[in-house]
Amino acid sequence: MFPQLLSLIFSSPSPDLRPVDLLSRVLPHNGEALSGVRIVQEGGARGVQFFSPTQALTFPSSQLFINCPLFPAEFSIVATVKVSHTRMKKNEYLFAVVKEDVDQLLLGMRFSKEKVHLIYQGSMGRERLSFKRIRLADNHWHSLVLAISGHHATLTLDCGIPLELVHKQPFPSDLSTDGSRFHIGSRRKWKGLFSGLLRQLVLLPGSDATPRVCPSFEPSLVELSIPTILSNMPVKSQLNDVLLPPYETEVRVTLGSKPACTSAEQGQLWFDTLKRGLFLCDGAYWHSMLQEKDRLDYVDDYQDLYTTSETLDIELFQIPSVGLFAAMAHRANKPGSAIYLWNHGQFQLYQNISTFKAQAWKQFTIGRKMFLAVSNSVGQVDGERELSVIYRWSNKRLKFVRYQTLETHSARDWEAFHINNEAFLAVANHRTETGNHNIDSVVYKWNPGTKTFEVNQTISTSGAYDWEFFTVGPYHFLAVANAFDGTSTQTDSSIYIWLNGAFQLFQTIRTFGATDWEMFQIGNRVFLAVANGHMLCERGPSLYTINSTIYELDMTTKMFLKFQDIVTYSAVDWEFFSVGDEHFLVVANSYDGSSYSLNSVIYRWQGYEGFVPVHRLPTIGCSDWEFFTSAEGSYLMYSSAKAPLSKVFKLRIH
Repeated sequence: MFPQLLSLIFSSPSPDLRPVDLLSRVLPHNGEALSGVRIVQEGGARGVQFFSPTQALTFPSSQLFINCPLFPAEFSIVATVKVSHTRMKKNEYLFAVVKEDVDQLLLGMRFSKEKVHLIYQGSMGRERLSFKRIRLADNHWHSLVLAISGHHATLTLDCGIPLELVHKQPFPSDLSTDGSRFHIGSRRKWKGLFSGLLRQLVLLPGSDATPRVCPSFEPSLVELSIPTILSNMPVKSQLNDVLLPPYETEVRVTLGSKPACTSAEQGQLWFDTLKRGLFLCDGAYWHSMLQEKDRLDYVDDYQDLYTTSETLDIELFQIPSVGLFAAMAHRANKPGSAIYLWNHGQFQLYQNISTFKAQAWKQFTIGRKMFLAVSNSVGQVDGERELSVIYRWSNKRLKFVRYQTLETHSARDWEAFHINNEAFLAVANHRTETGNHNIDSVVYKWNPGTKTFEVNQTISTSGAYDWEFFTVGPYHFLAVANAFDGTSTQTDSSIYIWLNGAFQLFQTIRTFGATDWEMFQIGNRVFLAVANGHMLCERGPSLYTINSTIYELDMTTKMFLKFQDIVTYSAVDWEFFSVGDEHFLVVANSYDGSSYSLNSVIYRWQGYEGFVPVHRLPTIGCSDWEFFTSAEGSYLMYSSAKAPLSKVFKLRIH
């Protein structure tokens, strides 16, 4: 059978069994850009690191099995990997063959910290061959050969003694690959994405590859077929046998504080780790050659923050001499909402506050006093008035204490701001107790005499979800995100301008279940992004996959005009942030009509092209994103409205 199969697989017949380099098939050629991966050199060898399961890392099985779709019943897999125990998840796929139309796994090679599994579709359903106590996650390179023949499976690690398994059922000879694709480094999904480095992945039909690669002078780095882009190995120093990267054999780079620059150091480089600058010594002075700005490289999973309830909002703020806090708006009434303190690079529980289906927090200062307002969306007891609460920071008790209560109506958001040294607080009232979404939202003003907030202005809103205050030159604006008018989510959201001591209508924009406005500036350009959550009419189906829109303030027409549409999935939040000279937007995708497990996306500003997607982060019912920096680095944090879990991601910056 195998000679016939091989002649079907390969266009030019050969008496030799030739290896199929699976990794080369998804890596770029002729200078093409990488997609979903990056090249990393560690431990004297190059490997591929995966950061997203993109379509570029797949290919149809029909490219291999041209005339006969059956996977070979006898074969071997050669893989060279480097895995860190600190990054490795429970189960990660080296490759998978997936039937696309039904998302069925036909064949896959999977790792855990001490196990190697081959999973395949047998005659009786899914089968699994498991080799135990295989310690790969030690941050060193390892080469393994997995050979399958009938009832027998052998695994050879670093040309050592083979481990053998005998299975009750032989590997199927009729495993069809019709309609399937090879997925390299994943099982088609974010879950199971391979976190290590992959240097080699080869399929050898009809033969055990072990005799071809073993014995070897470097058993952890055996080579059957290495992609060209990874084949350039470090060179050896002429003075010893230590492997060095090529650049280290040509020049010496000094790190740290400024060294001496004399004739002895002429031609040498110094990298200033504080200013991130590269300098060349001319024998007397250090001359600047390169001083790089911070750039976002990739995003790392950093902290899982398990909460007592689902979380609808995060408010981050600093209290001088105390630290960075995160106030979490929890859905459950008991034990209420939590405030966390950033301590030694982690968020730790600091204070619980009684809340009632809290929707959002807002921190603000008036003079030397610091306040924190929560929007409660229900009453303490059914039928009672809904009261949202303002808390004041007590310097004596080092806690927030109740300060003032305000009657609200299914409040969704607070916005605090100052105009001409006067303090204001706006609440987004969503609906009345009888279910009427067309209701007044309120702008409160701080009374310095009574030291309380008093009603300053009411504004008609329709299912208000969010307020956004911003200033452009001498003008002050307040934008409301209207989500529902009682019959449809296709309604106008409004932008107001401060004139003669009150907010007056400036512009209306048609939105679709709007949940958030985010104002940001890039240079002298002013943008306003709306998160559209849901398209619902009196008749017709609900739509969750819709455009959210970025508007730009046009100084000629003095209006916000559409700049860019971005497809989102029931978006509930935008967060703008910058790293060095680069600017980003991250969207909270919450629901696509069938699932809450979605990728939320980071977009990078690229000038004329607008914002383009650069990173996709797996989230569950994402409700809010917040960006922050600390002494340890820069981070993104998201909350989930569908799981009692919030996550902190660390931005890896170079």
